[in-house]
Amino acid sequence: MRTTRMRKSEHLEICLRRDVEAILKSTGFEDVELIHDALPEVDFDEISLKTTFLGKKLQAPVMILPMTGGHPRGGRLNLLMASIAQEFGLAFGVGSQRAGLENPRLMSTYKVRKVAPDVFLLGNLGIPQLLGKKGPQLARYAVESIDADALSIHLNPLQEVVQPEGQPTFRGGLRAISKVCNTLDVPVIVKETGAGINRRVAKKLVSAGAAAIDVSGAGGTSWAGVELHRAGRGLGATFWDWGIPTAVAVIEVAESVSVPVIASGGVRSGLDAAKALALGADLVGLALPVLKAAAKGEKSLRQFLTSFLLELKAAMFLCGCKNLKELCNTEVVITGRTAEWLTARGFSITKLCRGKRR
Repeated sequence: MRTTRMRKSEHLEICLRRDVEAILKSTGFEDVELIHDALPEVDFDEISLKTTFLGKKLQAPVMILPMTGGHPRGGRLNLLMASIAQEFGLAFGVGSQRAGLENPRLMSTYKVRKVAPDVFLLGNLGIPQLLGKKGPQLARYAVESIDADALSIHLNPLQEVVQPEGQPTFRGGLRAISKVCNTLDVPVIVKETGAGINRRVAKKLVSAGAAAIDVSGAGGTSWAGVELHRAGRGLGATFWDWGIPTAVAVIEVAESVSVPVIASGGVRSGLDAAKALALGADLVGLALPVLKAAAKGEKSLRQFLTSFLLELKAAMFLCGCKNLKELCNTEVVITGRTAEWLTARGFSITKLCRGKRR
């Protein structure tokens, strides 16, 4: 049986060296068009990306999402990514701290405050670690051990069921989330891990006390694919493209709850980000592209984020939006499979395209 530390190392290497993104399913952003404004009443230099998330001021609506920790190389990448998040004024989350719970010596691989004293920092645990009486205690330890501003609880039933060492034990998960939300003194964000969240689940999570929801939809990294690469066989091949496309998940959740929504899962450009924000997201989350850039070094990571934010500002300029509030209220066009999916789910495409979401 591989240890959690070994799995973390394998996950990291596979994500960096193998093709782990969706094959047949897309995020749906290609079906979303922003409306061009030929006469934008705004100067490019006055466009602001600043926002506030759960009381924390950010320089841009971007969160670097958790993929690393629990292994020395993961720890080094965490430090690099967190330091750049500090420089750019972004939010940052560490990977699952399960390895640190099992072996306290590994918790140091998640500690980034020395290079990121001001970032909005998220701890991270999964449902299997929170079940039982010690759940709230472990959640508090995960937060306090790295001086986090919030805890991210990740939902990964797909990965757990396809992973050879997986723990597909989710009975009582909602109750466990509620206990943690009622116990911790910091906000709790609940996130998926590449298969999406629908409005029914989103409403349950908010009722349980979730302060924000990260939809993490399908179309980006497939953890079923990652586990298939690890095992070489199993359920991963069948379920590689399982999940709700990110664009659909963003709309479902943003239209159904009043808490902040994070759009992640296959966000690969600033234009993708602009579309997600126009659909109702408050932040966008970046994982695999940031990880790959970080693996090449500080210069590469800085260049990637600079280009990403420039693309986002360019999209806003071309829509005539000088700030994120205006972008969230801009009109869009939704076509193709994304429109078909939303119609089947009972949404009015005409109404969605009119903007005015928040």
